[in-house]
Order: sequence, then C-alpha cells, then structure tokens
Amino acid sequence: MSVTETQRRTSQEAAPPAQCAARNEGRPRPDGSERYTISEVAAFTGLSAHTLRWYERIGLMPHVDRSHTGQRRFSARDLEWLDLVGKLRLTGMTVADMVRYAELVRQGERTVAERQSLLEATREGVLTRIAELRDTLDVLDYKIGHYSRKTGEPPAARTGPAHTSTCQAPGAGHASTDAGHAASAGHGSTSQVSAGRTTVIG
Repeated sequence: MSVTETQRRTSQEAAPPAQCAARNEGRPRPDGSERYTISEVAAFTGLSAHTLRWYERIGLMPHVDRSHTGQRRFSARDLEWLDLVGKLRLTGMTVADMVRYAELVRQGERTVAERQSLLEATREGVLTRIAELRDTLDVLDYKIGHYSRKTGEPPAARTGPAHTSTCQAPGAGHASTDAGHAASAGHGSTSQVSAGRTTVIG
C-alpha cells in the first residue's frame, strides 16, 4: 500500500463526526503552514518528542513526511490522528490494542468489522468505568454533606455536569470504614445501621 493511501485511510478514520469536531473548535493549533515540526506538535499535544518518535516506530502513527533535511513534518491529518489516539488512551486501551487498531485502519475496508468489534469492547469498558465513578461520586457527595452538616460549613461550589446522587445513605461498609478509622485513632467512634438508615460517627 502506498504512503499516500495509508495517510488517506488514517485521515478518514481520525476525522470525527460534526458534533465531536465542534468540541475542538477554538483549540489552538501550531502556527505555520500545513506542516508542523515535531516540537510544535509536542507543544500542541502535550506529548514529548520522544513519545511521538516512539509512536511512529511501533506503528501507532502513520508514515510522517520528512523535509529535504530529514526532519519530520506533521500534517493536520497527523494531528487529528494523534487526537484520536489520545481519546483511546483515556479509555484505558492498551498500547498493543491501539497499535492493532492502527494496523487494521491501514489494511482498509476489509477490517471494518474487526475495528467495530474492538471499539465496542472498549466502549463497554468505558461504560463500566463511568458507572464506577458515578458510584464513587455518590459516596463522596454523601460524605461531604455529612461533614458539612457537622461543621456548619456549606460544601464548596461544585463544578462539572449536573448529577443527581442516588446515595441516600452509604452502605454499612462506608459507615464501618469511618468507624474503624476513628477507632484506630483512639476516638472510639461507632456506627449504627438500622431500618435502612446509617448513622455515621467519625
């Protein structure tokens, strides 16, 4: 497969739908022409030059053009691909799976089903992590509210998307954890759980 064909397929794969692309509006790109040096790309992406070279070496990056002096010259399409790679990293996808995905992209249309399967499995993992984080957020919100009532100090202003906590009271495990910490500190704190209500002391 020619270098041009590989770059075209990678570009198509990296191009986000309109609603996702809108999120990137206003993000500064390196100044200059249609080609960017490795230092400019490093500054834009937050990746080190060493990491960018490593990505290319292991096959996670497509072929990067070179100048007449042999210096790498990244295109806007390369930046879009790196943005996608960054999203995949956030999902917890392993480097091996990311390289595999890049290889599948380079192989063309015959690998679409396999790419879909890989991303669907990744998506399930993301949903699991989101659910776990929401549970954790519920517990934190409950604990903050509990301590706020004790101190009389209102909770600090919260940022982020609106979230309705489902943690009316943490389970006995949360209460006993507090009690255990307090008891080990010599405070003799206890917790009482009755009729579905949890009293947290500590």
